Formats: sequence, structure tokens, C-alpha cells
Amino acid sequence: MAIPPILLLSLLLHAFVAWRLAPGLMAVSAPLGAVLWGGLLLSALLLPMGLLARRIAKPPLSGVLTWLGLLCMGAFSSLLVLTLLREVALLAAYEIDWLWPSVIALPALRSDSAVTLLLLGLLVTAWGFWNARRTAAVVRVDVPIANLPDALQGFSVAQICDIHIGPTIKGDYLQRIVARVNGLGADMVAITGDLVDGSVHELRDQVTALTGLTSTHGTFFVTGNHEYYAGAHGWIEVLRGLGVRVLMNEHVLVYHGTESQDTEQALLVVAGVTDFSAHHFDESHRSDPHGAIADAPPHALFKLLLAHQPRSATAAAQAGFDLQLSGHTHGGQFWPWNHFVKLQQPFTAGLHKLQSLWVYTSRGTGYWGPPKRFGAPSEITHLRLVRA
Repeated sequence: MAIPPILLLSLLLHAFVAWRLAPGLMAVSAPLGAVLWGGLLLSALLLPMGLLARRIAKPPLSGVLTWLGLLCMGAFSSLLVLTLLREVALLAAYEIDWLWPSVIALPALRSDSAVTLLLLGLLVTAWGFWNARRTAAVVRVDVPIANLPDALQGFSVAQICDIHIGPTIKGDYLQRIVARVNGLGADMVAITGDLVDGSVHELRDQVTALTGLTSTHGTFFVTGNHEYYAGAHGWIEVLRGLGVRVLMNEHVLVYHGTESQDTEQALLVVAGVTDFSAHHFDESHRSDPHGAIADAPPHALFKLLLAHQPRSATAAAQAGFDLQLSGHTHGGQFWPWNHFVKLQQPFTAGLHKLQSLWVYTSRGTGYWGPPKRFGAPSEITHLRLVRA
């Protein structure tokens, strides 16, 4: 990723926002317009550092620059979108003024909208930052399953995903998540990918909190696309060393019952597939829901699939799974990007039905890139099987 093109693009986009907003602000206060130009220039220079700081500087400076760059990225994203919406509104106002002169006070509209936009952008950024940095709230979901055996009635799964331990998310953030998950008393924990955003060398010590996860049947993990960006093979070994069961297009049988119960009635298949795009990094890791359930006992009455991307759902339905748990989308993370997720994924967030398969898509437990969540809060999902 070359620095000059990114910096040039950043400067041009920031200049566009300044060009459109500064006149309206200067009509209110000349110093306010000057502050806008200065602030946007600083943001334009810092924003690329959110992605590139680790290439051009060493710790602790690289960490500071990364934080500043990502904060600027989040703030400017909202400011740019709001500026474009303001342009549409002003264009409509010009048309109205042309048809009915003097109905709208255009100079006041330009200045008032510029001030309002700037305040709204700062408010959205501050609220989004708080939402991103807080410990994810618990979202409770009942999944209705036809002919669910008595032994599996109320079986619960704590799902976490898309934590993205890396530049701005560290071990203390993960420790808070672990504590909240443990408070649920779940029967199993599912980590559905994108746990990390960096190499084993950089982040090994930041994931040790996973050893503290407790549940009846243990913790299961499947790879996400970011594991492959960061060296999936190394991370798979690290997680196995922490006592996490990594499912690579395979399944395990979980017996959830007492000695007096029928074994067949208390048996469930827990399967996991590699990320939907894993074959681009390693052909031997090609995602395979059919392979994940191969040789599973036909008398197992419930089949659960862990798959990072919702796009695995079509193959999962064909393979005969009852429920798929996914993430990847972040629910869009912050407005308006939630409207664009559906262009790539069949589901953005929540519980949906595809043929006979239930698919739950988590909004994610952390965040990626800008520390910002607006309109798509993070979650720790507590799913419970109930008879339909």
C-alpha cells in the first residue's frame, strides 16, 4: 500500500469538505472557518497513518499515530457522508428557490446547515467511540427448532466474533469480554472468526485471556478472513495451545445430557468451516460445509455450523445443518455502511431463515479500523435452543 496515493486522496477529499463547508462557517464566524481548514488539514495528514503508521514508525510512536489516524478516519467518514447529504439538500433548496423565489433564505440555510453538520459529525463520532470501546452488551436470542429433543431444550451458546485484537484492541478489552461471557453460564462458547488483526509475533500475549473462558462443553473456533491476513496457520496453533477447539471443515459430537437420558436424544453435531475466502490463501483450507458434516451419525437430531461469513449459508442448508452462526458483517459498524453490506452478504445482522436453516449473524463483539460504532452496536450473543 503506497503512501503518496493514499495521502493525495485524503488531501483531495478533505479539501472538498472544507471547500463546501468553510464558506457557510465563515459567514457565522471567520475564525470558525479557519479552524475548520486547519482541522481538516491535520486530519488529512493523520488519516493515512491509521493504516500505515506501523510501516513508517516504531513503537510507541507508531501506536500513537495509528490511534490518531483511525480516530480521524472515523470522524471524517461521517463528515464526508453528511457533507454529501447536505449538497443534495442544498441542490433541492436551489430548485425550490428557482421555482418560488424568496421562499427559502438560502444564505441562512448554507450557514446554519454547515454549523449543524459539523456539530452532528462530532456528536456521531463521540457517541460511536463510546459504543466501540465499551464492553459489548449481551443480546439474547431464542432459536426455534422443530422436533428439538427434551435433552437439548434450553441448550445455550455464547457467540463472540470480530473482536479484531490488534492496533487499538488489546488484552484488557478481551478480558472484559471473557468475564461477561463467563457470567452467562453457557453450554458452549463459539468464536466465529476475526479474532485478531496482526501476527502471532505481535499479539500472542494479547489473546491469553481466552484460557479463562468457561462453559459446559468448551470453546470452539473457526477462522475468519482476518486470520488469513495475519498468518492463519500460526494462529491456529496458538489457539489450540490455549485449549480452544479449532474446527477446520470438521465436526465434533457433543453429548448434552445425563446418564439416564437416551444418548441419541442428547447428541448434537458441532461443526465448523474455514472462512469462505480461505482458498485464496491456502487451497487446502477451502471452506466445505459438506465435508464438515461428513460421517456425522444420522441419528444426531441437531446440527450446528460455525461459519465466519453468512455467505456459507447456501451450502450449509444443502448439507443439512439446522443452525449456522456467523459474523463478518459487523452489522455495517456505523451508518451508512450497514446499507452496503447486503451487496456482498445475504444477511447483515440478526436471525433469519434460509430454507430449513436458521442463520444468526452477529454484529460483532469488537470493531475493525476506526473505533466507532453508530447504529450497529457490538454484541455478545447468548443463543438458546427452544422447541418450535
